[in-house]
Amino acid sequence: MPHPAIVKDNVAVITGGASGIGFAAAAAFARAGMKVCIADVDEARLAEAATKLSSVASATHVMTFAVDVGKAESVKELERAVGAHFGGTDILMNNAGIQPGSALFGEPDNWQRIIGVNMWGIINGSRIFAPSMIARGKCGLIVNTGSKQGITTPPGDPAYNVSKAGVKAFTEALQHDLRNTRDCRISAHLLIPGFVFTGLTAKGRTEKPAGAWTPEQTVDFMLARLEAGDFYILCPDNDVTRALDEKRMLWAAGDIVENRPPLSRWHPDYAEAFKKFVEGE
Repeated sequence: MPHPAIVKDNVAVITGGASGIGFAAAAAFARAGMKVCIADVDEARLAEAATKLSSVASATHVMTFAVDVGKAESVKELERAVGAHFGGTDILMNNAGIQPGSALFGEPDNWQRIIGVNMWGIINGSRIFAPSMIARGKCGLIVNTGSKQGITTPPGDPAYNVSKAGVKAFTEALQHDLRNTRDCRISAHLLIPGFVFTGLTAKGRTEKPAGAWTPEQTVDFMLARLEAGDFYILCPDNDVTRALDEKRMLWAAGDIVENRPPLSRWHPDYAEAFKKFVEGE
């Protein structure tokens, strides 16, 4: 049985919904008979996505909306538009994200943009949509797209890591508040994708690498874990098992507990210790 919020005529709103994981989720919700709003910053991609969705949903069940998730007023306009068009929201998937790359002492505007979209987009979406979702009195979901990089924080892209670490902390706090809100039937969930072949990760490649999942595989996994009631939806991929992901995350937490140097997994003095830890020695 699917999650009780994923039912015919319920309403799903997906930011970053014009491509990648967001579009795969929109298509899955549409196939379930839901009314879908795909929201994205690019109007041309929105039009293309709506055309693609027409193969699985009637035009009356699909709306598009151009939004800048980093701006609260833009997200408020999205929430009002969905309410006027469909009557409210039952599932919110805060999925919009960017990864242009960053350097620790790089351009501050780049940091602002990454954190504005990846972290503030999720904060804005959750804070603006949740009150009316709770007031509907129906079972509903808020799914926030995080990243394994927000947990293991590998070197090389600090702004992205900071943004996704913030998403993890915010979504944990959100679920705590929701479960302690009287008569609230909304739950929050953290989607933690693995290596997924999307426009965000393609980096000029036209064919999916063997190690990557497709967006559709990722969404299928997400739906199964939502049905199971998971908060942390930790996705494997074709190269990395869940067991290896767990080892990497435990090692990252161990840096604090053991007072090792930060990011010790990439420190030459700890290379052998990490290898033995992963291999269970």
